Amino acid sequence: MFEVTVQDTFESGHYLRNYKGKCENPHGHNYRVQVTLQGAELDGAGLLLDFKQLKLVMKPVIDYLDHKMINDLEPFTVRNPTAENLAKYFFDECIRGLRTTTGGRVSVKQVTVWETDTCVATYYE
Repeated sequence: MFEVTVQDTFESGHYLRNYKGKCENPHGHNYRVQVTLQGAELDGAGLLLDFKQLKLVMKPVIDYLDHKMINDLEPFTVRNPTAENLAKYFFDECIRGLRTTTGGRVSVKQVTVWETDTCVATYYE
């Protein structure tokens, strides 16, 4: 099995619902997201997926969230915009983007989201 991983960043605001503490108030983060793909077969160039292509799959998701109040965006108008839920959101959206790019040859293994340098959440199936 092969894996490739790409990291990118975005800045957004959010607040947590049903939470007692400072994070119930609007605040912002400099998020870092890491997407790891996996697959058993390489393409004709010997790549699982070109890093540039993975960045292109991630770009619409990052652009959707970047410099926005996440609570105002679907599905986070209902779903709490925790790091855990953001990791799952990236996972699901990257799967959608990869279907057209790889035809199922490559899958998302896991997504990790950093809210800060020391606070991180990971989602995988």
